[in-house]
Amino acid sequence: MFSFLQVLPLCLFVSASPSQSMADQHESVSLCPPQADHATAAGHSWFPGPPPPMYSCTLTPELVAKAREELQEKPEWRLRDVQALRDMILKEHPTLRTRLDDAFLLRFLRARKFDYDRALQLLLNYHAGRKAWPEVFQDLKPSTVKHVLDLGFLTILPRPDPNGRYILFLQPGKWRPNDYPFVDNVRAIYLTLEKLIQPEETQVNGIVILADYTGVGMSQASNPGPSLAKKVVSILQDGFPIRIKAVNIINEPRIFKGIFAIIKPFLKEKMAERYVLHGSDLRSLQRNIPPSVLPEDYGGTAGRLDMSAWSRLLLDCEEEFIVEFCQPDPLEGVVLPDSMLFEGGQAGGKDEDAFRGLRSQLYYCY
Repeated sequence: MFSFLQVLPLCLFVSASPSQSMADQHESVSLCPPQADHATAAGHSWFPGPPPPMYSCTLTPELVAKAREELQEKPEWRLRDVQALRDMILKEHPTLRTRLDDAFLLRFLRARKFDYDRALQLLLNYHAGRKAWPEVFQDLKPSTVKHVLDLGFLTILPRPDPNGRYILFLQPGKWRPNDYPFVDNVRAIYLTLEKLIQPEETQVNGIVILADYTGVGMSQASNPGPSLAKKVVSILQDGFPIRIKAVNIINEPRIFKGIFAIIKPFLKEKMAERYVLHGSDLRSLQRNIPPSVLPEDYGGTAGRLDMSAWSRLLLDCEEEFIVEFCQPDPLEGVVLPDSMLFEGGQAGGKDEDAFRGLRSQLYYCY
């Protein structure tokens, strides 16, 4: 069985152009994903794997056409575009410690519709988020969030929707503030997103979020505050290469309007419009997510809700995440402007005052 740590030294900057000589002198670390262990992959055959280490497109003809139409991705120019982004990194940020392989850089190009400048900014934000929030990213690996996974806080539904989008299912009501810090939930979500974005299908199709707010009370509503909420939203909107196409909320309590009021100021208009509140109306939910995808618990036909399959998949990828996250700081020695270090870290003043007022209203409503 191949070890991720054994294969890592063999990774090279994937480039066939003259700029290869620049890459040889670059101070970054190229963490190319090694070949997956076939025994492990067979045990999780319901979820697609990442592209091979030496990139070769795994998209179906239908998805190639979709990427061309929605993301401005031209197959004949794909590697040229990757090389252009790679050259920008090497020239403009020569000390940035980042992966430079084709598969990794394609995530950022697709997330920003092959706009080089916006893709580069997304990559910088991706790494800046790690530096700005060490509580989340230090020693980030599945075994450190096993308690979150065992609790049933999140999973991925086994069947994608008719648009090919996997569904991230969350149960915030499972968490109690006395159990562990909220930041552990963020760590589990981030690891899940990192695994979700590996397959090219997800990069093109995006994902859907379904959150069941059964059991959410005042203790959860007042946790997190605006600073933490702002950091989470900043990373999801501007610091991670994934397309969130819809957010479905079901069984939300009366206090959810207060929770959403904390988050909404930090959402872009397009993202805010993708939130759909269903209350307890399963028929409303099923108009957005078909019954063939939903578990029986939500009037669907996809069997009982299984929270353990995704947990096992993540835990089986422990070594992969050690290589990816348990390494030296990717921005070590890099000086970033304050604007890149997510403002949630310094949130205060009006945000905090507004939150205190809102919290008193929530207690009254609850």
